[in-house]
Amino acid sequence: MPTGVALRDAREQLFDAAERVLLREGPNALTSRAVTTEAGCAKGVLHRHFTDFDAFLAELVLDRIGRLGAQSAALRDAAGTGTVAGNLTGALADLFGPVAVAIVGLVISRDALRARLRPTTPAGIPLLTEATAMFVSYLTAERELGRITPDADIDTLARTLIGAGHLLAAGQPGTAPETEAYHRVANTVITGVLHHGSA
Repeated sequence: MPTGVALRDAREQLFDAAERVLLREGPNALTSRAVTTEAGCAKGVLHRHFTDFDAFLAELVLDRIGRLGAQSAALRDAAGTGTVAGNLTGALADLFGPVAVAIVGLVISRDALRARLRPTTPAGIPLLTEATAMFVSYLTAERELGRITPDADIDTLARTLIGAGHLLAAGQPGTAPETEAYHRVANTVITGVLHHGSA
């Protein structure tokens, strides 16, 4: 394979290639050679941008975590609009796309990768921990607006939403769950803490 071909936005191209391999073949198939072959570049390209393959994988996960920022802001801005269950349904469906589910599987399967990510995610599973914080922020805003009861245990609600959403999505590899399935999860989790008219 030619080594003199420059990749534009090499990091993004390598990340995209890794995600394609991950979706197609799973975390065990994710090697530096598989990534560079998928990206159509020499193996040395990856090592010019990352100290080693674990560093590459850590940056891949951090990139995916970084994308939660815009989603978190949009969800928080939705507080007080529509219905709480509807907002949560949309957020769960957006969050648990095939790539995110595959990234979580990758993190769970590699001890060294989780160790690399401990400085940014000291507890829990990277990506799921940050997603939980996104739901905590939203539910807190809804509680402040009076659409959720003052005594609602926001942390537990958020963890339950993330756990149920992940199990739903991970249980159907290669096939995204129907939106209605996420709606049932959201309704079931929050039904006891909603003020009338906020469902």
